[in-house]
Amino acid sequence: MHVLVTGGAGFIGSHAALRLLDEGWRVTVVDNLVRGHRQAADALAGIGRDRFQFVHADLGDTDRVTEALRGVDLVMHFAALAYVGESVDEPLRYYRANTAGTLALLEAMDRAGVRRLVFSSTCATYGEPSPDRIPIAETCPQSPVNPYGRSKLMCEHIIRDWAAAHRRRAGSGSTGVGYAFLRYFNVAGSDAQGRVGEAHQPETHLIPICLEVALGQRPALSVFGDDWPTPDGTCIRDYVHVEDLVDAHVAVAGRVQSGTELVYNVGTGKGASVREVLDACRAVTGHPIPATMGPRRAGDPPMLVNSPTAIETELGWRAKHTSLASMVEPAWRWRRAHPLGW
Repeated sequence: MHVLVTGGAGFIGSHAALRLLDEGWRVTVVDNLVRGHRQAADALAGIGRDRFQFVHADLGDTDRVTEALRGVDLVMHFAALAYVGESVDEPLRYYRANTAGTLALLEAMDRAGVRRLVFSSTCATYGEPSPDRIPIAETCPQSPVNPYGRSKLMCEHIIRDWAAAHRRRAGSGSTGVGYAFLRYFNVAGSDAQGRVGEAHQPETHLIPICLEVALGQRPALSVFGDDWPTPDGTCIRDYVHVEDLVDAHVAVAGRVQSGTELVYNVGTGKGASVREVLDACRAVTGHPIPATMGPRRAGDPPMLVNSPTAIETELGWRAKHTSLASMVEPAWRWRRAHPLGW
């Protein structure tokens, strides 16, 4: 199996590429390195050797992406901008990178004759579900409240329309499209062997920021509001270990064939508040990690927890790392070994 991984030099994409290489698959990574890291690609090259290729390109470079897709069996599409606050401030950048980037990828896939796609979507497409809709199932109405969520929902619509067009052409010999959407919230952790890890510039993710405070790289954690309608006043999110998330992508990839249309939420099914994550980071690092309370951040829903029942029932996937400590510990090991990230 030959898989092309977009965004494969980023946090989740590099873990996916690593897992595929470990399983003996051939992997091509396409990444423009805007948020990805050349060092991550180099680490994957050292592991994959003749089964790995890195293509430094933007998805908008249709000719280069088409060439990279020659001989590919399936695409795992992770490439995206994914900061909620930034998307509110720079919406056009998000629609260009996420929505237009996906459109360009599908055009390249058409040119190369690649018809199988696993799309890394987001539970942000659900917006702010009513309390009776939490935990969120795949049948929950999608009504995103920020440009990031809207840009990813547009991608889902485009992929559905693309697949439907191929179905209509099936009678004339067109090869049917198969796709899967995986929707999830916060991802944490690291490869157990410390071969790749999480480092963003700028860093906006809660656990890495806590670890930067523990390393003395920040004075304190800034909490965006402590007056939300939640038990402790801070936002609640569903966290999933990156290795569990990669397991889900690999499991669903084996089910994507011509005509396949799959949609799954991926997570632990239980939420954790900002305060709970902070306490877990304090316990793992042994550092007090001071925190300052600030105003709410635009575009943030108070509580987002998904239901992974469908993927558990239909694919037999289940999160193995369900405690916050099991996610923080490997991330802390990697950051201590790489205090400045990549």
